[in-house]
Amino acid sequence: MKKTPQTIELTNESDRTNINSVQIIPTSLSRTALYDKFKSKIIHNPSLSRTLVSFQANKQAPFSAWFKYKEGFSERLVTYLLQTLKPQPGILLDPFSGVGASLFAASGLGWETIGIELLQVGIFATKARLIAQKIDINLFNKVIAEIKQINFAEYYHPSHALQHIPITRGAFSVVEEELLVGYISYCHKFVMNDDIRNLLLYAAFCILEDISYTRKDGQYLRWDSRSGRSLGKIPFEKREILTFSDAIHQKLNQIVSDLDASSIQLDLFADSLPSQFTVNPKLYQGSCLEILPTLQENSIDFVLTSPPYANRYDYTRTYALELVFLGCREEEIKHLRQTMLSCTVENRDKRPQLEQYYKSLGRQPEFLKVDSIFQQHEVLQEVITILETYKKQGKLNNAKVARMVHNYFYEMCFVTYELARILKPGGIVAMVNDNVRYAGEEIPVDLILSDIAESFGLTTRYIWTLGRGKGNSSQQMGNHGRSELRKCVYVWEK
Repeated sequence: MKKTPQTIELTNESDRTNINSVQIIPTSLSRTALYDKFKSKIIHNPSLSRTLVSFQANKQAPFSAWFKYKEGFSERLVTYLLQTLKPQPGILLDPFSGVGASLFAASGLGWETIGIELLQVGIFATKARLIAQKIDINLFNKVIAEIKQINFAEYYHPSHALQHIPITRGAFSVVEEELLVGYISYCHKFVMNDDIRNLLLYAAFCILEDISYTRKDGQYLRWDSRSGRSLGKIPFEKREILTFSDAIHQKLNQIVSDLDASSIQLDLFADSLPSQFTVNPKLYQGSCLEILPTLQENSIDFVLTSPPYANRYDYTRTYALELVFLGCREEEIKHLRQTMLSCTVENRDKRPQLEQYYKSLGRQPEFLKVDSIFQQHEVLQEVITILETYKKQGKLNNAKVARMVHNYFYEMCFVTYELARILKPGGIVAMVNDNVRYAGEEIPVDLILSDIAESFGLTTRYIWTLGRGKGNSSQQMGNHGRSELRKCVYVWEK
């Protein structure tokens, strides 16, 4: 690879060794061997930060800032990784594309992009942004001016009422929910232009948390004490709960401002923009466990993604308001929870379905190969055995954590195998992920997944670490100290 100032900076010996605060301490011969195998690849990358590899850097970015998708990474990270690792555009895939940060940022650099996303939340957000890029701005501004004069309570219609599930019931005050439903009803009845209607509905989608008694908090929704729902030991209050009118006007103003600025920029640089700017991302809705095996071998130049972490976060709960807004019912949400990559304690074993699926594709030998890699990985099986022991001893705060970790790595084995299969020779995988800890047992996700990737023919170029790792929960710190967990970007090459 041609060296740049960034890569020269990353190969300094001080950068290789400046990880003492976050490195694991091997606890067995097999774990020591695994750590030694990748020790030279673990490099502190000073260009990376928690802001860059999270939603934080998108908060002021046009389009990306409209919807707070906290589980995504920033578009600036996409730009950095592509320009550093493979500046010549080609075909990029994100198998966990979320709201499309990688797809849009890469498209802006001339890449052809493909996204796979299971949850309707990400699909809706991605489609809304595609609409925004082609919207008639003058007509949109005219509709906005009319909307700002409307009392939406007058347009309420029960056919558009939210069909709440138990986790979202009571999320809004009666008055504000009535206005929200009135707005939805108005859009469906009086806004004839499909693109404008969908973008208006997306604006309401983007403010659901702002006008609710809830806040997304990793594994669940945290409820404000004003909600009247049962509360924890320490009452929680959001800083501000916006009225529907204030929130929707602010969001529409933000959208209009970004569209106007984008229009001016396109006019100024229209002659110099590459033709790829007009190519929309190709978007698949579904599980990457089912879609990746259908993609052509040696067809992708760059995979850039962040899979769900093995941290018990349940997107179907944290984004329950948005799923209900999109019309998802309780049974559908339960199905989504089981279909998504196993990262919650409720996920069941997918091995039978995966075996049957690979058989239906005429690829049973490949299924057996991936299954064998999982079963024979010494460190991974050691980790699972330790967690099973902790489960029997009552040390885990949830007895199903051991099963979740088992299922997570089992499914990630198949994801990694398929990424290696569809990647072109010379292609790159860049993956954002965190290590995790349960009952004091640190799970070196970065080392295990990199080792599995090498079993499938990939080479680990870097395991880039952030200067500041991820801390423990207060309970973990009390029991096991304050040692940080590595937060990484893995770079694998075929």
